[in-house]
Amino acid sequence: MNEISTAEVNISQSVAILVDGNNIERSLHSETGNKNVMLNFDKIIPKLLDNRGLNRLVYFREGKKISSKLSERLHNYYHGSVRPCHKSADIPLSIKATQLANKVDTIIIMSGDSDFIELVRHLKGLGVRVEIASVQSTTSALLLEEADYFHPLAEEDWFSLSKSRRKSGGKPSASKD
Repeated sequence: MNEISTAEVNISQSVAILVDGNNIERSLHSETGNKNVMLNFDKIIPKLLDNRGLNRLVYFREGKKISSKLSERLHNYYHGSVRPCHKSADIPLSIKATQLANKVDTIIIMSGDSDFIELVRHLKGLGVRVEIASVQSTTSALLLEEADYFHPLAEEDWFSLSKSRRKSGGKPSASKD
């Protein structure tokens, strides 16, 4: 009888994480009923990477009001960037994913938007592993069918900003609701 080896496997994959900020924010607000909920990148990034290397982290956000603290935090801790989008993140995120396809092994798209189905098919056709990270209740079933893997975002992956601290001009703090 052959025995299965339990030797440790060293995975050396390069990963890009592309975040559709508006889609994820709307999903979190819908899931929680709280507009002050934000992703906890300190928890979610290591969970998504699962001992793989981070090549790029780009947070695409529609609109002019983009938190400078978010930009600084993503840059300082993950060498990430925030890209403002004129309208939706769909086209800029798709262009960046296509540009990165020959530079990474895996692209994780943080969005549940069915608009990314064709992008997922295209990237997989180029030999890129495509994973989706999103709130399951707001994620397109067709998108999940196309993806190689799904990371459901759960309550431990976000936090709520305290309203009283924000109104008083103090620093936002994580609430333990």
